[in-house]
Formats: sequence, structure tokens, C-alpha cells
Amino acid sequence: MPQTHRPGLAALWMIGSIVSFSTMAIAGRYVSDVHSTFEIMTFRSLTGVVIVLAVAGAYRRLWEIRTERLKQHFFRNLFHFTGQNLWFFALASIPLAQVFALEFTTPVWVIVLGLAFLGERLTGYRVIAAGLGFAGILIVARPDFGALEPGLMTAAASAIFFAATIIMTKALTRHESIVSILFWLTSLQLAFGAISLVLQGAVTWPTLATFPWLVVIGVSGLLAHYCLTTALSLAPASFVMPIDFTRLPLIAVVGMVLFGEKADLLILLGGGVIILANWINIRGESRARRRQEQVVLRP
Repeated sequence: MPQTHRPGLAALWMIGSIVSFSTMAIAGRYVSDVHSTFEIMTFRSLTGVVIVLAVAGAYRRLWEIRTERLKQHFFRNLFHFTGQNLWFFALASIPLAQVFALEFTTPVWVIVLGLAFLGERLTGYRVIAAGLGFAGILIVARPDFGALEPGLMTAAASAIFFAATIIMTKALTRHESIVSILFWLTSLQLAFGAISLVLQGAVTWPTLATFPWLVVIGVSGLLAHYCLTTALSLAPASFVMPIDFTRLPLIAVVGMVLFGEKADLLILLGGGVIILANWINIRGESRARRRQEQVVLRP
């Protein structure tokens, strides 16, 4: 399907994505003192299943849910479930800006995993992007190898699992609709969460104080991905993704206002280096795609 170029509308959808991702992080921080990451993920997935089935049913699209690639869905969501649990753990452990900065290394890990497992070609801009990305990680994390901070390690690890999820999602989107992908995303992760709760033993059930935040996590998580996907359908990634990078300074301000987190210039500097790495990669991919299109169209 040819892409519709409507940058103004795409920017509005990206604002929705940024607000939704930030809202999910804020809600996750508020409930992290009461609920474990397994509990947060289980209640989030339950909310997601209800929303997906209700919306798909209302639009008569339940028939799009397919089982032919259940194995691929299983492993994709196992990676995503792991990454999301690590992300929620990091939210409760380190400043929000640090979590988001390390999350932005996901595209860098996509490059690395693509080279390792998909045999993708190594190009100059990918080398530069990967190098800058890892430099940004060191600036943001400032690792003390004698006493590594668990929150930093889990935030960095979550980006790797998210990258693996993206690679597997690319393969699924060739054959599966967004309804099918979202259904298996929420239902399989609900199953993973339920199993995790059984293994965890004691469960803290939602209270009047935490229940609204858990619903917010479920709704904002789905809405964030829907807004981002819609924005990418309306404008090229080279236009859309730089808008997403405004999440970093925004969440830094939110952390200061709501949670008393101190402004850390090194986190913003490292985040800026990571954002630059992503921008170089996006620009390189866009130029390579245009060259390929010109070759195809050349008589």
C-alpha cells in the first residue's frame, strides 16, 4: 500500500504517541511501590485484551485474528514481555530521563541484531550510528563496573529485547494484520503474566488507589503504539521519528516536577548523542531507499 504523505497529521499522531508513552511511564512509577512488574504487566495485558476484542468486534474485524503463525507470535511476545518487565523495573529504580535515553538505543540494537541474524549489509551510516549509540550509552549510564546499578542494567537490557521484538514484528507484518498482532500481543502476554504470578506466589491485587493507574497503563500502552503506527503510515520515518525524540526532554521535566528528580546534563547529553545516532541511521536508510526507487524507475 503506498504511503500517504500528510506530515501535519502525522505530527499530531506523534504528539498522541509521546503523551501516551510518557503517561504510561508516570503511571508505572506511581504503582511500582505497590505492584511487582509481573502484576503490572498482567493487569496491563488484561486491559489490552478487553480493548482489542471490543474494538475489533465493534468494527467486525475479529476474523482477522489468525493462528497460522502462532509460534512466531509466541516468541515475539516472550521477548516483548521480558523487555517490558525490565522497563517497568527500571522505571522504579532510576530517573525517568535515564530510562527513556537508554530506551532510545533500541534502533541501534536493531542494527546490530540485523547484522548478526538477518545478514543485513554493513554500511557507513550504520557503523557511525552504532558507534555513536554506544558512546551515548556510556555517557548516560556512566557504568561503575565495580558496582553496576540494576536499574541501568535492566533499562539497557530492555532496549535489546525491544530490538529483537521489532525484528520479529517486521516478519509478522508481511502476513498479519494489526488486529491479529495486537490480539496475540495482549493475550499471550496475559498468559505469561498469569504464569509469572503463579510462580511469584503472593499477589497484591489492585486497590482503589492503584486500579485507575493500572487501567491508564493498559490504555496508554496500546494507544501509544497505535498513534506511532498511524503516524508512520502518514509520513516517512525520517520525519516521524525525530518528533519522538522530544520524549526525552519532556520526561526529564516531568521527572523534576512530579518526582523531584534532579536535572542531569550528562543524561541529556548522552541522550542527545543517542538521538543523533538514530537520526543518522534514519537519514541513511531514507537515502538508500530513494536510490533503490530511482534504480527501479530508471528505464
